[in-house]
Amino acid sequence: MSEREQLEGVATRYWHQLDDGRIQCDLCPRFCKLKEGQRGLCFVRGRQSDQIVLTTYGRSSGFCVDPIEKKPLNHFLPGSSVLSFGTAGCNLACKFCQNWDMSKSRQMDTLADQASPELVAYTAERVGAASIAFTYNDPVIFHEYAIDIARACHERGIRTVGVSAGYVCPEPRAEFYAHMDAVNIDLKAFTERFYKRLTGSDLGPVLDTVRYLYHETDVWLELTTLLIPGENDSPEEIDAMTRWVRDELGPDVPMHFTAFHPDFKMPDHPPTPPETLNRARRIALANGIRYAYTGNVHDKAGQSTYCHHCGERVIGRDWYQLSEWGLDTDGRCRGCGTPCAGVFAEGPGGWGPRRVPVRPADFAAELGEAGGA
Repeated sequence: MSEREQLEGVATRYWHQLDDGRIQCDLCPRFCKLKEGQRGLCFVRGRQSDQIVLTTYGRSSGFCVDPIEKKPLNHFLPGSSVLSFGTAGCNLACKFCQNWDMSKSRQMDTLADQASPELVAYTAERVGAASIAFTYNDPVIFHEYAIDIARACHERGIRTVGVSAGYVCPEPRAEFYAHMDAVNIDLKAFTERFYKRLTGSDLGPVLDTVRYLYHETDVWLELTTLLIPGENDSPEEIDAMTRWVRDELGPDVPMHFTAFHPDFKMPDHPPTPPETLNRARRIALANGIRYAYTGNVHDKAGQSTYCHHCGERVIGRDWYQLSEWGLDTDGRCRGCGTPCAGVFAEGPGGWGPRRVPVRPADFAAELGEAGGA
């Protein structure tokens, strides 16, 4: 495949011409400045014919039906299934990336599945998914494709989930999240030093996104922090982070503290001890966060949901399998009637821990489309 063929893609609009002849991409705060034929750091947005194009529109690294708790979202349609997919590339440079084979891919061969937005939405409907998640790599960089899929999904009554690092500029941010029903923001740490050294980005724009989502949208918001031993797991940093969430967002935004495993460019760091996760959860709860969870470990107590008023377990979780369900049809604790923050159906979903790969091409004929690769 020639370089020109590799660059061909769908025109985008978040860019402007510079006086020196380069074009600046204005999608994220990285502000890549490109000459003809160059790509941004994300690798999937590049300059072609004096505009910025998205080269991965309509192409995916794969689709899979997952439990919604895997995103992780514990207060958005618990127990339901979500059709997950991603593309390639990323606008961050995290040395600890847990999905590096997709997010850091520079090979278009990674994108084995092709599907129009309409076919993706139809596939979600056919497999009975309650929602679709833009995940594996950051959906900010395939902004146009994700939004078109979200529109098609909403036409079929399927909800949309964005799993993102939140590193995006204000105008595209507003457009993107206007099409999301729920989002999990990866708040990677709470120091500029960590963001600069280990992600090649900045903390400030991420906090701006989190504030924007909570205060200016109706999108359901949860936060995740991957705790890396010796990097972002100190009690002092967790204390500062959880106090910020409480003061800036309030007590009802769920926080997930998840375990790191050695990968990508940080194979020398040890896995996160379970006690580190439990300590972070205790700090969050002590600081007034009502819903704090551990992740990537087997910990039923740390992954279940409790009524913040009476302390009763209202949603039991054993990995991704729901057990107890103590909410009424209005999402209130059956014991004391206190509302549980979140987006709930009348009862729990029954998907469980299953993970089922799906190929949209298998449903293309039903929709009247040509099958994908």
